[in-house]
Amino acid sequence: MLLVEDDADLSRQLKAALGDAGYAVDHAPDGEEAHFLGDTEPYDVVVLDLGLPKVDGVSVLERWRRDGKTTPVLILTARGAWSDKVSGFDAGADDYLTKPFHTEELLARLRALLRRSAGHATSTLECGALRLDPRAARASVDGEPLRLTSLEYRLLHYLMMHQGRVISRTELVEHLYDQDFDRDSNTIEVFVGRLRKKIGADRIETVRGLGYRLTPLAGESEAA
Repeated sequence: MLLVEDDADLSRQLKAALGDAGYAVDHAPDGEEAHFLGDTEPYDVVVLDLGLPKVDGVSVLERWRRDGKTTPVLILTARGAWSDKVSGFDAGADDYLTKPFHTEELLARLRALLRRSAGHATSTLECGALRLDPRAARASVDGEPLRLTSLEYRLLHYLMMHQGRVISRTELVEHLYDQDFDRDSNTIEVFVGRLRKKIGADRIETVRGLGYRLTPLAGESEAA
């Protein structure tokens, strides 16, 4: 995800909280950098402040939408007037949260945006006997809880959000790691291998030359 916020203290707090919740977070402190990153990186969701240096948040959002960027955007700002909210939604925002706010509400709104954008109706993700609850950051197989590292959880969550679709290693690298991480696509194979040992090797199919696909095991029902 992309966090666009010029307040250094709030940015640090949010980046830590979002990282703990399983997000790979890139940060932009001004509208210019936000527009550049949003244009060049395939984010799943953006948290966008309105009162930004260089270019204001509404202008950044309008540019993205004019360029055809459909990434879900949640506006996070101290501007609470109804006219500001209308301007934000008219510019293409998907949700709006006014400062001060509770971190849990922000996380809940982000989960809802991601769920809707991926076409999921319920908060819990299921793929046969494999189940993942993003609210609690927990996963299980046949009711047995899985012990996952942070990156293993991110990988499983992304695969489950897009189950049935072939996902390339490049796409996984872009969506699992933030900018500060050494983005080596070869490490994806390592994490896929670890995840297969925990959820069952046959659940993650390797599509030669293309990537990976998460599917239920034979005899299991399709995803809920």
